[in-house]
Order: sequence, then C-alpha cells, then structure tokens
Amino acid sequence: MAILSKIRERSLFLILVIGLALFAFVLDPSTLTDFFNSQKINEVGQVNGESISRQEFAQALDNYRAQTGNRVSEMQAAKNVWENLVRQKIYDSQLAEAGITVGEADILNDLYEKEFIKNDPKYQTTGIFDKEKFKEFLATIREENGDQWKAWREYMSNVKSALQKTTYDNLVAAGLGASLEEGKTEYFNENTKISGDLVYLPYTSVADSLVQITKGDVKKYIESHASEFEVEASRDISYVKFDIKASAQDENDIKADVAKLINDGDSGVGLKNTTDYLTFLEATKSDLPYNDNIQFKVQVPQVIADTLFKGNVGDVYGPYKDQNYFKLSKITEVLEIPDSAQARHILIPIAGAPSADPTVKNTEADAKRIADSLLTVIKKDKSQFEDLVKKFSSDKGSVDKGGFYDWFPYTQMTPAFRDFVFEGKEGDLGVVKTVFGYHVIEVKGQKNFQKALKLATYARKIEASEATENAVYQDAETFAQEISNGGKIDAIAKDKKLTVSPAVGLKALDENIPALGNERQIITWAFGKDLTVGDFKRFDIDGGYVVATLTGITEKGLMPVDQAISRVRPILTNEKKAEILKEKLQGSTLNDIATASKQPLKKFSDVTLKSPTITGIGYEPKIVGAMLSATEKELKKDIVGDRGVYAFVVTSRVLPTDLPNYDTYRKRIANQRKNQTYNMYQAVKKASDIENEVGRTYYGVGQ
Repeated sequence: MAILSKIRERSLFLILVIGLALFAFVLDPSTLTDFFNSQKINEVGQVNGESISRQEFAQALDNYRAQTGNRVSEMQAAKNVWENLVRQKIYDSQLAEAGITVGEADILNDLYEKEFIKNDPKYQTTGIFDKEKFKEFLATIREENGDQWKAWREYMSNVKSALQKTTYDNLVAAGLGASLEEGKTEYFNENTKISGDLVYLPYTSVADSLVQITKGDVKKYIESHASEFEVEASRDISYVKFDIKASAQDENDIKADVAKLINDGDSGVGLKNTTDYLTFLEATKSDLPYNDNIQFKVQVPQVIADTLFKGNVGDVYGPYKDQNYFKLSKITEVLEIPDSAQARHILIPIAGAPSADPTVKNTEADAKRIADSLLTVIKKDKSQFEDLVKKFSSDKGSVDKGGFYDWFPYTQMTPAFRDFVFEGKEGDLGVVKTVFGYHVIEVKGQKNFQKALKLATYARKIEASEATENAVYQDAETFAQEISNGGKIDAIAKDKKLTVSPAVGLKALDENIPALGNERQIITWAFGKDLTVGDFKRFDIDGGYVVATLTGITEKGLMPVDQAISRVRPILTNEKKAEILKEKLQGSTLNDIATASKQPLKKFSDVTLKSPTITGIGYEPKIVGAMLSATEKELKKDIVGDRGVYAFVVTSRVLPTDLPNYDTYRKRIANQRKNQTYNMYQAVKKASDIENEVGRTYYGVGQ
C-alpha cells in the first residue's frame, strides 16, 4: 500500500527548487551546478600538507565501487577509500625519506610474476612468457586510452600500493631484529623465580566517599593524556519511532476479504471450485507465488499443520494467520512418499548449462539422444551402468562413486530429478531433463514413507490501511508539534507511553542508527551547520516515521569532560586512594609497616614474570616487574599496582637453568617486533598531520 505521506509538504518545495534552478540557468548556465553545490572546494583533505583533491577522491571512489561491484555501502566505501589514500600518502612520504621509490620497473617485475599474466597465451612465444609481448600489449591499449587501459591502470596502481606496503614493512622489519643476548635476557626475566614478604593495602580498603573527583581533575587528566582522548566530531540524538502497523480493524478487514475468495463470487471462481490454481492466484493477486511442491508436515504452515494433515483432497482451510499473512490453503493431492532416497545417474550436459565444462558442445537434442541411447543399453544390462558413468557423466561429484548418491532428503535435488526419484518406485529407470542437462536415473532405494500433501495456498500480506497510516502520521506530527511548543522529548514520550531511544556518538560518515538501521538522512541532518542542541525534526522512514532531537554535539579534538568522566574517574580514584594508602606504609621494616597499617605480613614464593600472579591477591604484572628488578633484602615501599599499594622485600631469587642456545627466544622477540608493522604504521599515522574533510566537502556534513 502506498505511503501517502511521502509526498505531503513536498510539492511546493520541489516546484520552488526547480523554478529557481531553471531561472539561474537562464541567466547563466554555469550557475546551475553552483546552485546545487555551493561549496566549490576542490579538496577533501590533507596528509602532512599534501592535498587530496575532490577529483582524486572521486576517481578512487569510482574505482573502488567497480572493484567491489557496489556491494559496499556508499559511506563505507568513502571511509575505505579515504583510508587507502591516507595510507598511500604516508607510504609515499616515508619511502621518499628513506630514499626509496617504487617505480615502473618494480611494478612491471611484479606483474611478470602474476600467474594469470604468465599463463596467458597472448603474452607467450612458443609457450614461454614473453615480457616484450606483454609490454607491447600495455603500450597498445595505453595509446587507445579506452576502458581496457583504464582497468589496467587502476590494477597497476593497486600493485604499486601493495609494493609500497611490502617495501615499507620490510624496511621497518629489517631494523627490528634481536640479538642472542636479548634472547637470553628474555629467558631469564620470564623464568626467574622470586620469593619474599610483602604488605598489601588494597584500593577497596579506602571508601569511595573519601575520594573526591572534580570535573577540573578530569579535565586536567585529559589534557595531560591528550593523545588518548582525541575524538572525531560526533553527534548524539534521541528519537521516538512511530511504526506504521496494521491495526486490529485492518486485520479483521483483510481476513474478511480473504474469506470471500473461498467460494465463487462476483470476482469469479473461488479457491474451493477452481482447478487452475496458478491462474487463480495470479487473478486474485496473491502476495506469495504458487508452490506445487510436495510438502511434509514440517514444511506446511505450522499453525495449521495438524488440521491440514487430517484433511482430504479438495478441503479448504482458512483464513488463518501465518507470520505476516492471512492465508487460504486447499489440499490438491495426498500422497505417501519416502522422506529420503538413494539413486544413481549419468549426467549428459548441455553446452552453456550450469557446471558444464567450456569444452561441452552438446545441443539439447544431442544430449537427449545420448541419454535415450544409454537408457536403452542400461535397460538391457544394468551391470554396464558404472562403466557408462565413467565414460559419459559430467557430474564430477558422483563419477568416482558410479554415479551413486546415498540417502538424500526430498529437498536436496533439483525438482525434476527429485520428483522422479521420490514419486516413482524403487528400481525405476528413466531420462529426466534438468537445468544441468539430461540425466539417466535409476532409483536405488526409498525409506521412511509418510503422508505428504500438495497445497494451493493464497496469501495476503497484513498491511496498514490508508486510515491507519494517516493516524500514525498525525501522531508523529502532533508529537513534533509539542516539541516545537517547548516540550521535552522525554516528558512528552512518557506522557504518551512512547519509548525514547538514544543514539550516541554518531560520526559524520556513519550510516546506521541503533534500532533504525540505515538512516543516512538523519545523520546528515544531525551534522547540519546551524543546528544546536534541542533542535528536532520529523523524518519519513521505511515503515513509519521518526521524530528526533539533537541532544549532544562533540567537535573534533579532545573528548569533552562529561563524556570522559566514566573512563577517567576510576583511574583518578585509584591514584588518590594510592596517595592515602602510601601514608599508611610507615616504618623502616616490613614488620613495622605491617603493624602501622594493620595489615598482615604475607609471603610470596616462586613468582615469575611469565606468570605474574601473586597468590591470594591476583594478577599484578607491575608489582612482579618491580620485584624482578629489586635488590635482595632491600625494603621497597609505596609501589603502586593495579589492585593496591605494596611494600615488599625480596628474600630469594632463583635463576633458571642456563640453556645451550637462546636462539628460540631471540627469534621470538624478532618475530614479535616484525609483526608490529601494522602498529608502527598506526603510530606514524597518528603522528602525521591529517585533515579529513570528506564529510564536509564531499557529502555536505560537518566534521
């Protein structure tokens, strides 16, 4: 049913837009483009001062869409293309600083090693890959400068990018080796067993009420850890969704209309008396197509399965509600068939059929003639079946098994194959045509016979009426009007018993909103240039309406204090608790400290950095690391860990047995370092001066 409100309030606006545009075009044709694109900015961003133009971005975006077959959404494609361009610029500058250039010769050498190029006959001389032929091919299509050259140029650009990444990664990895001495140190650090005594004051021993964290504290922490709190521009909204759903009256009306189709009436023969079911369903505009397959009890609509399987041919049931439809079902046939079967076959393919080898030349007539001939031979002597399979069948999945398919369910095979095997009887032989070609089939086995039906089912989708749709539209309009009169979305929704949903941290190039899905229009609105917190708008969405209000604006830069509090408060709380606990660690010996702090003296034994868990306390890598570097018998106090504050004395340190060679540990360190190339790229990226204006200049939303 058409959603009438989609065109409300649009006609006058569209007329004005078109009129103004045409008027501008009459004055100056060049202004037509400007009218719809007032931001004539030829740049979507910069990387370390190097511009990325709109043209460069648009070309890369078009190429990306072509490569992905438009399977990626517009915004996701834009994000990926931007990241690819940034990576390319960074690699270019990093390699240039190292005096390394990935040039045409490097690209060609890489192409020479591609299997699809080396094995292509048009680039070969007497069966051997000829580099000159390949270069001549590239030169020819470059001269023509057509679509083929465009595709190759883009492919070579991708090859260059891949080579840059590989070269950069190899360059970084070359400087990230490890020595045997480092391997030895790693081995001893991990496996040295430390024992001693400690006093432990947990953070939980200080009441949270004794620690006050102010917004000023949070702000100061954010500013001193700026790199950890950099954020993109984002928006927060709250919204109420108004779903257009069929009312109880709508359902009753639809059910009544469906019931009229059982018997003959003004519209013609009813389902009860018709025998031409396909024509009936087409004439009555069924919302589901005719299904004449055999159906077992688990396959029919379960809301009426028991009733159907007690019925007889000609019985009509319904209207009944199944999922989002009202249906009528007529039993057209009752059968007893197996639920699984065995068969063997010989497939004679037809040229161009699915799975047919390119060398297949059989016409349909050829394939049928061969299949009929094989059937004649097999009827006389079934023992030849397996030999004929090996000689003629193109079904690679069954040739080695003599064409045999062991027990398979009714739904596994293509319809014609399935019907022959399940509706026939064991031992039947015949020729059957499917989309794959002609099959010579023998039914080898059938089991678990049970009742099955064929049904003719009419279905009408349950949809809201025009009156219901108008009522929902008015509800959404009224809601929006109350906000415009100064009401708050939460209070209005509560009064009307509606649900307010939040969407926090929406980015400029996001598409999805929680519980709404892809609603790009709402995100674009939220990033409007002159929008302020409290602004609202009603939106038409698929299946209803949304009234949204802007509840938060976060600009690019440091995370706002209010957003960071939940993350920073635990850190600052522990820091302040640590200062309080340090005051309790008074004394020149552990015994003195234990007495002063009223905490027991604990022993720890055989603790290692490889497994930095202290018995009775838990995982404390910082403390175990401090123990490892501490001098024996020396008191160490005011040591802050993840769980509390410590004082300890290391009484013994047991070194592991010397190894004859530490190459295993050396290699492990080297591999760990070499595997950090991605993190190193991210670090370089973070240190780069990157200005991302894709959203603002290309999609018209602020960033």
